[in-house]
Amino acid sequence: MADPTSERFRVIAGMPVFNEEETIGTVVMRALEHVDEVICIDDGSSDASARIAEACGATVIRHRVNRGYGGALKTLFKHARQMDVDALVVLDSDGQHNTEDIPRLLEPIMDGSADFTIGSRFVEGGGGTHMPAYRRLGIRVITATSNLSNELGIRDTQSGFRAFSSRALDRLRFDAEGMELSLEMLEDAQEKQLHVREVPTVIRYDVPKGSNYTAVSHGFTVLSWALISLSQKKPLLVLGLPGIGLFATGAAMGLNVAQNVTNTLDTFLGDGLTAIWVGVLGLSLMATGLVLQGVRSLLRHLIVEHFGID
Repeated sequence: MADPTSERFRVIAGMPVFNEEETIGTVVMRALEHVDEVICIDDGSSDASARIAEACGATVIRHRVNRGYGGALKTLFKHARQMDVDALVVLDSDGQHNTEDIPRLLEPIMDGSADFTIGSRFVEGGGGTHMPAYRRLGIRVITATSNLSNELGIRDTQSGFRAFSSRALDRLRFDAEGMELSLEMLEDAQEKQLHVREVPTVIRYDVPKGSNYTAVSHGFTVLSWALISLSQKKPLLVLGLPGIGLFATGAAMGLNVAQNVTNTLDTFLGDGLTAIWVGVLGLSLMATGLVLQGVRSLLRHLIVEHFGID
């Protein structure tokens, strides 16, 4: 039975499930100690995950085919809104997340200090047992890139252990079907002026997991999304800095050619044209960044002025 501190506060936990028959039963039963109901989104599993989850007390919603992490969370959010709950906790079904930390995630939501909480490995008191070095590095790179395009300052953007208030459930919207949803959700939270807070948690890595290839491929997908988002929000940063670097390289090459102008004409033409091409490319990138930054600022001004949307 759930342990919310108030009878009026109804909490459900939800988790995407894809072939997790080894762990799903334990996760469901442990989660039910802290919430009123557990909803499992069976994302096209071919094993007994759904049957085990139901036997352990969960409500199971089935996808006929695998729609990905984002697709599963869309279904979960839709049903949470329909149930009119006060809070939704999202966790993985593989046993990585410590269900004993559910009350910790809920506390800022219940006292009204946050709309959206994240179980973080990288704040004081958090961590990851047996976290592979490549995962730690990848998370750091993705988080740093994401924080360039928003002002949230989140230290663990890739944690899937999250909780949402009813206000967040009503306002958050996302399109991504894959793991990049983790970043899109943060971008939307900032745009909707939701209060996001990290709380410490320890995530396990000594549980049955997919291949390293899957983790790496997910990492590249999420990083690509972060870079695209950054280029849309700060084109001058994304294009301007490489442009400056290329222009400087071209200028240095040109000076070198000029100093050796007494060399043969072929050498001059070869190196000289390369220097000019690199320099022009750099200037083009800087100009493109300036234009896109100006267009974005103008569009934002018009939207705010005419529609009152910030």
